[in-house]
Amino acid sequence: MDVVKVSKSNYQELIEIWEASVRATHDFLPEENISELKPLILQQYFDAVELSAVKRSGEIQGFIGVADSNIEMLFVKPEYFGIGIGRKLIKYALNNLGAFKVDVNEQNPNAIRFYEKMDFKQVGRSALDGQGNPFPLIHMMYNGSQTG
Repeated sequence: MDVVKVSKSNYQELIEIWEASVRATHDFLPEENISELKPLILQQYFDAVELSAVKRSGEIQGFIGVADSNIEMLFVKPEYFGIGIGRKLIKYALNNLGAFKVDVNEQNPNAIRFYEKMDFKQVGRSALDGQGNPFPLIHMMYNGSQTG
């Protein structure tokens, strides 16, 4: 399971992973929000982060985007949930990209638990998400004990 850099040529594959993952994990997000976010991510957000992915047998199975020490996105194809792809990407981001912060949707308790298992601790909360929608964010910071 290798972590590789991705480029614009991978954006279509990444947005498909993003949408499948969001639909599997973000049941609080209305369809209109997904429809609004998709072109923004594809046309703006992917360019604003350093993107890395786990690729096996020529297939991207999950990816992470980092900017300014913050994990801005982490998405895994639903059929690969629970096999260590997210963990591998987090460790890569901690060790190679200087990422130690993340904002997690409060209504996604599985993601909060995942980051807690990865030794992130809650350091704050915002009532609105980055687009100003009423989807509270939990601000988390890496606690620093398991980068190996």
